[in-house]
Amino acid sequence: MIKKLIFALSCFFFFGSSCWSEEIRFEDLSLQEKLAQTLTVFVDIDSAEIFRPVIESGKVGGVLIQWGNYSLAQTQALITKLQSWAAKSPHKIPLLISIDYEGGTVYTPITLGFDYLPTNMMLSAADDEEGAATIAYLAGLELKRAGVHINFSPVLDVNSNPHNPIIGVRSFGSDPANVTKMGLSLMNGFKAAGIVSVVKHFPGHGDTSVDSHYQVPIVKASYQELEQTHIAPFAQAVKHGVQGVMTSHIIYPALDSKNIATFSKPIVQDLLREQLGYKGLVVTDSLDMKAATNFCTIANCAVRALNTGSDLILLGRYIKPQTTVSRIYKAISASKESIARVNSAAEKIFRLKKELGLLDGTFTTPAPIDKAYRAELEKISQRAVTLVRDRKNLLPFNPQVQRGKKPTACAIFFSPARFADQLPSFAKPFLQKGWEIRTYNAALTPKAIDAKRARECAAGADLLIVTSLQWTDKTNINQKNTIQALFKENPRNVFISTMSPYDIANYPNANTVLATYGLNKYVLQTAADIILGNIKPQGKLPVALPVTE
Repeated sequence: MIKKLIFALSCFFFFGSSCWSEEIRFEDLSLQEKLAQTLTVFVDIDSAEIFRPVIESGKVGGVLIQWGNYSLAQTQALITKLQSWAAKSPHKIPLLISIDYEGGTVYTPITLGFDYLPTNMMLSAADDEEGAATIAYLAGLELKRAGVHINFSPVLDVNSNPHNPIIGVRSFGSDPANVTKMGLSLMNGFKAAGIVSVVKHFPGHGDTSVDSHYQVPIVKASYQELEQTHIAPFAQAVKHGVQGVMTSHIIYPALDSKNIATFSKPIVQDLLREQLGYKGLVVTDSLDMKAATNFCTIANCAVRALNTGSDLILLGRYIKPQTTVSRIYKAISASKESIARVNSAAEKIFRLKKELGLLDGTFTTPAPIDKAYRAELEKISQRAVTLVRDRKNLLPFNPQVQRGKKPTACAIFFSPARFADQLPSFAKPFLQKGWEIRTYNAALTPKAIDAKRARECAAGADLLIVTSLQWTDKTNINQKNTIQALFKENPRNVFISTMSPYDIANYPNANTVLATYGLNKYVLQTAADIILGNIKPQGKLPVALPVTE
């Protein structure tokens, strides 16, 4: 009786209303309710109401909260509201709440109110397994405090293709051993915090040249190359007990010449389940991506993925909830094979909800950890900044100025406005050493006015510092041309790549180059300290670049 009372009170606290019922038994669920456990929809604050009917009727079992410029309080309120709707469903089964929290191009400092997460490449450059695990543990506690259960991270893709348009700094790098080492650190950190990690994108998205959101990538690597380079980190994750593996929407002719991995039994069943011995949840990438819908409607793709062996189906954001779910149910209920698959998949998810304490009210909420997290973020950031080259031994920079005159520096940043609050920290070390420093934050795609103001900032400066920001392989031509022109006019310069280090190849004439693999106030201040000689660079380049000498 006491246990039931505690459950009822916890439901009231988390869901906004009492959700207690007699013990929920899997065998009591209808086929529709079992199917629901396998289906996850994408929701943000603006779209939540659209999904209310299918949540209240118990027709979906999970929600992936989408990023946006929301506070943590707003995110918590959204999750509480979603769970309150689930508490009204026939069996009152709580939702599995998931998130894409992986740093870099997928996550920014203003996303859902959570702290800035270092990119995987930044963590790799710092080469600190314990620090990476600690970051994931502390971040995981904050996710759990907000009501999140699953994180689609870490990315275990080995970024072997410098022209990859979608992975980039989301990867730990181009060395499979290092990707494995750092990936396991994050996985273990999240697990220690009580967050379910889903590694992605099996069997590897690192050798693609097109974006699976818009096209169907084909990775033509041999079976041996796939096994030794791309599959290896996933094999180790399976060996170390990962709870979730996400499949890619990519064709690998060496494994299956006809089907993307999500729809491939040779990949999901033969390779992942049988050969690697994986027993956990298989999760699809979002089914509203073009690489999936190129072959089927979202509803038919869901059925196909379930029949292939997936357990958790990410329906995506751009769906008509009632129509899509009804179509999936109709197709599933017409096939004995499909019904058996739904039973198997739903039971795994039901069991996971039980293990997480969602069915008996034992899910706990950690205390805030923001101070500890930021201290760890600062340490990792300081260790990550890499001196890629310094051909003319410019660093540490010692200005030759007349007595009584302050040395001057101009720092020009090319970055989105959402990073604006991170930029002022760069000036601090210069000001502390008595420099005069001018800064200008140009548009990511600069216009003529940006180029004019950048030249004005650089005019007469003893040192010019220019930062670039390139998300993946696609070069921003305006940015590149503006930076090249600044270098021609100002020979004493330092170039800082603040996101994808692959853009360093665009500036072979840059003699002094630093890489930060992400943009936050700690890496910027560290870069300034390195330029001035206050500290020595510690970062290690995680990828091979065409020009590094």
